[in-house]
Amino acid sequence: MASPWIQSLRSVALNVPDLARAEAFYTDTWRLQVVARSEDAVFLRGSGADHHLLSLHAAAVLSLRHVSLRARSAEALEAIAQATPAAGGRLLHAARASKDPAGGSAIRLMDSHGRVFHVVHGDARHTDIEERPDTPIRLAHAVFNTQAAGTSQRFLEQALGFTLADRTRIMAFMNCDRDHHTIALGDTDNNALNHIAFLMPAIDDVMRGGGRLRDAGFPIAWGPGRHGPGNNVFNYFIGPFGEVIEYTTEVEQIDAHYPVGGPSDWTWPPGRVDQWGVAPPVPELRAAQRSVFFAPVAPPA
Repeated sequence: MASPWIQSLRSVALNVPDLARAEAFYTDTWRLQVVARSEDAVFLRGSGADHHLLSLHAAAVLSLRHVSLRARSAEALEAIAQATPAAGGRLLHAARASKDPAGGSAIRLMDSHGRVFHVVHGDARHTDIEERPDTPIRLAHAVFNTQAAGTSQRFLEQALGFTLADRTRIMAFMNCDRDHHTIALGDTDNNALNHIAFLMPAIDDVMRGGGRLRDAGFPIAWGPGRHGPGNNVFNYFIGPFGEVIEYTTEVEQIDAHYPVGGPSDWTWPPGRVDQWGVAPPVPELRAAQRSVFFAPVAPPA
């Protein structure tokens, strides 16, 4: 089921209204490490090979700048650039040297709902890889709300080579590698960022993270639980500016033989929203999942 063009989710870039506060939270509390910085941005890594998982950029309001995906080859960058217009998107720039500190060659594209994807090949990676307890390894997935599920799904399929892994009543789970899903699309009346998920080494780390965040004044907004599609364990939190972030682990690994599921395969008893059913989401979570949008991109001159 792997995408012929996209290898993985690399990083997410957020605009934040208080860069110092954001850096303090995502290092001291969330457990990432600063790997690079500029006058108005900080780049943070986990324990895995990706140069950075998250970049924080000083801005007036919280918003999502872009999502970075790693291409399988330079030829894949060109194929994506060629496919984007026919898929209903816009190529913001052709392949050129990436301006972020991970380097490599990158293209940038936008779908019809304003979601911006930075697709890079040849970016720097770390060799000092060592899983550490209670520390994120890499990004697991990003989930977007969408007002037009079919249009959004077709764009991921046609422009980026994703395939559908599962479809529930309210969400499409899109696959590009062995992880069950790398991007998911939630059926809603808006096009906000739903949440960003960070992969932890084990269940104990998801649970310890829940206690650590609670002690720091960020109680669990949903969890602990185990999702249906993806079979992953989770704890959700609302970050310092209203962004929804997740610690997760045990993401199901799939291949071309995985049977694509439909809504009838993912039903729960009344009142239950995950496999365990022990911790329903708090009301504030739903509002937070509708509050963060992609930053506007200026039209071409």
